[in-house]
Amino acid sequence: MYRFVAALLAVASCASIVQAQTVVSPPDSAPPFTLDRALDAAGASSPSLEAADAGVRAASAARTVAGLRPNPEVQMDVENVAGSGPYSGTQNAEITTGLALPIELGGKRSARIAVADSRSLRARLEAAIALADLRERVTQAYIAAAAAERRMEIAGQLANFADEGFRAASTRVTAGAASPIEQQRADVQRVNANVTLDRARREAAVARENLGRLIGEPVAGPLDSGWFDRVGGYGPTRPASAAGTLVLAAAEADVATASAQVRLARSQRIPNVTLSAGARRLSATGDTAAVFGVSIPFPLFNSGRAALSQAQAERQAVDAKRRVTVLDTEQAIAAAQAELANAAATARSTGGPALAAASEAARIARIGYAQGRFSQLDLLDAERTLADTRGAFVDALVAYHDAEARLAHLTTPAPDVAGATP
Repeated sequence: MYRFVAALLAVASCASIVQAQTVVSPPDSAPPFTLDRALDAAGASSPSLEAADAGVRAASAARTVAGLRPNPEVQMDVENVAGSGPYSGTQNAEITTGLALPIELGGKRSARIAVADSRSLRARLEAAIALADLRERVTQAYIAAAAAERRMEIAGQLANFADEGFRAASTRVTAGAASPIEQQRADVQRVNANVTLDRARREAAVARENLGRLIGEPVAGPLDSGWFDRVGGYGPTRPASAAGTLVLAAAEADVATASAQVRLARSQRIPNVTLSAGARRLSATGDTAAVFGVSIPFPLFNSGRAALSQAQAERQAVDAKRRVTVLDTEQAIAAAQAELANAAATARSTGGPALAAASEAARIARIGYAQGRFSQLDLLDAERTLADTRGAFVDALVAYHDAEARLAHLTTPAPDVAGATP
């Protein structure tokens, strides 16, 4: 067996290197359904983006509400009525009508506006995060669909090889050149290959349907196999840094919101003043007099100190979470970079020399078995090696594109939303 494999590899090394692609897709008149097209379709129909847009509009409305001043109050008092003696009727009634105007002190309005502005910024960042999350999900679904169809094509080729092997075994058994057990073994392999092909077809159909559900439209036409087979060059990795990324901008926006909450809690400790002015009519004499008043709450039970302590503790917690986010993001970026480089190297190896050698070895084994030069076990071993190499190539491509998508998601730059009007 080892001499046979060595001979096959020696012959394969002299053969021309085949292209690093497991299956050549048949020509199709329809243009390929590209990843960019899937991303555009998902962006036009995604409920997550719709929810994020609603959140931005809600934050904009909250900003308007935060800038409003307290409403004035119209007051009316009636005194000295429905009593006894001279006050049993309304002849001695005193009617007071006036207007009360609350005056906010301590910068409460500007503090509310600061909180609303920081929340509005956070809402716009949430919209950008929702878009980045959607792009990653669509990309992963596209990768799964492309890989499933590639595995279906590989299973179809293996089924064809099994059919050819069964016919060759039947011919050799009929000619008396092989034992009937070889025909039975080839028949078992053919049945198993067809079962594997059926399973691969169902998995490919489900993966394509899941992609269609995610983007909101049916996936028509072939997928972009050229994109799936493409492995870009990947040189030295850049230092893993969370600076300027979307996830760090969101964490910093949370810190800004918490700081604004501290400012608001501090302003709440200063009591507001309510000024009132009105006119009082004395029914007994028909005279009218002006009435003025000032109302100032006395912070006896609630001085606002506990609320301020709570806001300060929450700001410390959010700031600590921001530092944790930086560490986690940089670790995830470094891990994605390493996985991307490893997957690229594996894809180039399995899809290049290894796949070329396994393909040539399987071809020689099929020819040699039909001519009676190699045993059936040699043929099965060569075809199993080819199947494993093709599967490893697809797995490496999936790992490469998945790592590429995760790295793109982790390093998504923060949009310039600080100066946007809410």
